[in-house]
Amino acid sequence: MGTMNVSLPDALKAFVDEQVEAGGYSTSSEYVRELIRKDQDRQRLRNLLLAGAASRPAAAADDAYFDGLRRRLRGSRQA
Repeated sequence: MGTMNVSLPDALKAFVDEQVEAGGYSTSSEYVRELIRKDQDRQRLRNLLLAGAASRPAAAADDAYFDGLRRRLRGSRQA
């Protein structure tokens, strides 16, 4: 595992220390790792949303679409 040292102003260090105590983290490193993981998840979701927004529109999800979906599901249960 790599090591990274981060300098924080006193106010931010105090905040991190409070979060460690209140959030059940055993160390400030654990807290920071969790923040990074959440940021990675947020970025993945953002990229998926942007890709979806940039994609061509699909067929409308209207009554006919859901009727066809129900028929396919019923057919797969009978097979």
